[in-house]
Amino acid sequence: MTVSSYKKMLKQLKAKPIKMKKFLKHNSPKEKEFGIIKKACRRCGNTRGHIGKYGLDLCRRCFRDIAPDIGWKKYS
Repeated sequence: MTVSSYKKMLKQLKAKPIKMKKFLKHNSPKEKEFGIIKKACRRCGNTRGHIGKYGLDLCRRCFRDIAPDIGWKKYS
């Protein structure tokens, strides 16, 4: 179910609280517990190119920007 159709359904069910409660119980978006979307860059929120080693939790672009500030050196 897409987010737009989810919001459209909520608008239609406002007048029916019992049916809305049941709808939310079974159809509301769930919080992810694992997978690629769970690992996001803590600086920009990007999920691609994630570096999780050493507890960095940054994407590769943000890592390149702040690497000298956190003590990493480029040797080549």
